[in-house]
Amino acid sequence: MTRPRLATCSLTGCFGCHMSLLDIDERLLDLADLVELDRSPFDDKKRFDRPVDIGFIEGGCSNTHNVHVLRQFRTHCRTLVSVGACALYGGVPAMRNVVTLRACLEEAYQNGPTVTCGGHIPDDPELPLLLDRVYPAHDIVRIDHFLPGCPPSADAIWETLRALLTGQAPDLPYPLLKYE
Repeated sequence: MTRPRLATCSLTGCFGCHMSLLDIDERLLDLADLVELDRSPFDDKKRFDRPVDIGFIEGGCSNTHNVHVLRQFRTHCRTLVSVGACALYGGVPAMRNVVTLRACLEEAYQNGPTVTCGGHIPDDPELPLLLDRVYPAHDIVRIDHFLPGCPPSADAIWETLRALLTGQAPDLPYPLLKYE
């Protein structure tokens, strides 16, 4: 019998949600028995080669590469879960949304207090283009479930996975939810 496939991805964020997933500790062994890991930083697999059952998206979309990856996940994942404050609201990276992209880049590379000798705004064509703001995942693609928190607790992630793997919608008790 084939096991359900799980894919995970981090867009613009801190990787804290992936660290929280690792915090399920000994339940990682249970998870390894329950799912087959697909495209994920945990296995360093970069491409989908077939559809997966569950996709976990961490982080918001701040550049064209993030949008491309998120759309790939939506295309390949039967159920897509937006995990953590950055995926749900843009999180800390969305703090740049209060100024224009130009003003943000000038402050970071040319006028900021740590800039010496007048900096240069990176313009290498290999770099993904920055978006005008940081977008939550649901502004780009349809999301099936939302798991709030910064990061969500390991127990919240585990209970969400258990529910989805048994064909149920996650219904977390209030103590497992965090909205900071």
